[in-house]
Amino acid sequence: MKEFKEFIMRGNLVELAVAFIMGAAFSKVVDSFTNIFLSLISLIFGKEPNFDAFQPFGLPLGEFLTAVTSFLIVSAVLFFLVVKPMNELNRRVSKGKEEKELPPTDNQLLTEIRDILSEKASK
Repeated sequence: MKEFKEFIMRGNLVELAVAFIMGAAFSKVVDSFTNIFLSLISLIFGKEPNFDAFQPFGLPLGEFLTAVTSFLIVSAVLFFLVVKPMNELNRRVSKGKEEKELPPTDNQLLTEIRDILSEKASK
């Protein structure tokens, strides 16, 4: 039982559970945005894009087209609201780290000491 408790309380599993719950909550936001987007399309074109009835040669391709359309909308929302801002934030953080001067290495310090000692010896 102790080993199971350690497994459950491990950081990665807890983080995964939190991410899953947040993802489920975020899916509601994306679904509502998708509904708004589809409503705007229906205002422009007169009806909401629904391909469910599309069945060429008896193949039910309509449901697939509706799912692909929904997927593309969700992907765009995730990209522009999550991925792109995170990439920009990571770039800014990385740029800040690059600008900081790194401490000298052991070889650099030893070279400086050697140079100082050789200057004193030559005087």
